Amino acid sequence: MEYTTLKPWQEISEAGVIYERGSLYDYFHTLKDPRHAKGKRYHLVSLLMIIFLGKLAGKDNPVEIADWARNHGDEIVALLRLKHDWMPSHSTIRRVFSEILDEEKFDTLVQDYHRERKCDDQVLAMDGKTLRGTRRGDEKRGKHMLSIYAVKSQCVLAQEEVEDKANEITVAPQLLKNVGVKGKIVTGDALHTQRETSQQILAGGGDYLWPVKENHPRMRAEIERLFASQPSQPGVGQIATDFQEAKRVSYGHGRIETRIIQTSTMLNDYIDWPGLQQVYKLERRFSWFRNGEIYKTTIETEVGVTSLSREKAPPARLMDVRRQYWLIETGLHYRRDVTFKEDATRMTIGSAGRILASMHNLLIGLVKKAGYTNAAKARRYFEGHIQEAFSLLTTAPSLS
Repeated sequence: MEYTTLKPWQEISEAGVIYERGSLYDYFHTLKDPRHAKGKRYHLVSLLMIIFLGKLAGKDNPVEIADWARNHGDEIVALLRLKHDWMPSHSTIRRVFSEILDEEKFDTLVQDYHRERKCDDQVLAMDGKTLRGTRRGDEKRGKHMLSIYAVKSQCVLAQEEVEDKANEITVAPQLLKNVGVKGKIVTGDALHTQRETSQQILAGGGDYLWPVKENHPRMRAEIERLFASQPSQPGVGQIATDFQEAKRVSYGHGRIETRIIQTSTMLNDYIDWPGLQQVYKLERRFSWFRNGEIYKTTIETEVGVTSLSREKAPPARLMDVRRQYWLIETGLHYRRDVTFKEDATRMTIGSAGRILASMHNLLIGLVKKAGYTNAAKARRYFEGHIQEAFSLLTTAPSLS
């Protein structure tokens, strides 16, 4: 007879797998399997574990995951305490995405798991992404998802499907309501520079930082006019301003990036915008080097508004917050597209594409939990250390 001493925070599954309460393996048990028991060869929890282990090991589509599982069948059987030694086929794995999992319940699982991780970041980035792998036939585009991303902890706190990018405006208020914005700074692209959204964030106890572009031409013109160089006038001199400035220079990838931000409070009473405390102008100058010489220089300029006062956010802090928005592209969208090959994986049946995106959101958080900043490097490591990948799925998030 076998005896197992469980710690207070541990449980043991019917199969005999020991796991921690609050682990992803624990959360998998909350999902309902709609299949009838008769003829069911694999438990849903086992299928999900095989998919996630395969994903962590660098396998992207159902065929690759199925092949990987067959090649590591003995290890998987031992880890999951399976009663048989055969592995699911690629069609079975594909059905997990298209038929077995409920998209709304799986999204809820992702959000609950990230809340368990206590992703209490101050800066929340909001942006949309089109799932190109979901495009069918003659459709011009695939499904489009709007996400709210906690930048520091790399958690997707909320995600919702919209018809196209323009419809993000109507979905954003509900997503913000679901995650809560008290004490947070919400930033996004110019599409979300909306009066109603700004009012909602302020009412919820948060702050906003928005760029201003063509959708608000008058406000943009006023901010640009304020920061335009003013020539001295005879007998008058230059107009007094309250500008504050910060500058940062960084080098990498064969280029020098110089960022200069100017802020002002002079338009607070002039521009009719909820809670306006500062306007800013951010200039990014990129100089590319080849053989020790600059061969190309580009300049990008952005103006914007924020409810953050100068006391809360001097220029350097404002620059950092705005820069964190761009991390949703490199930390989330780029990883899903390039590292996990999301757009190259065809998922056109039902909600398969959306569920795949949610899985990738979870995996990015798991990689962060494991202490990796490079997701591709993490996958290469876990490919040769399946036991450690299994431990990552069966241990609870750190509450520190």
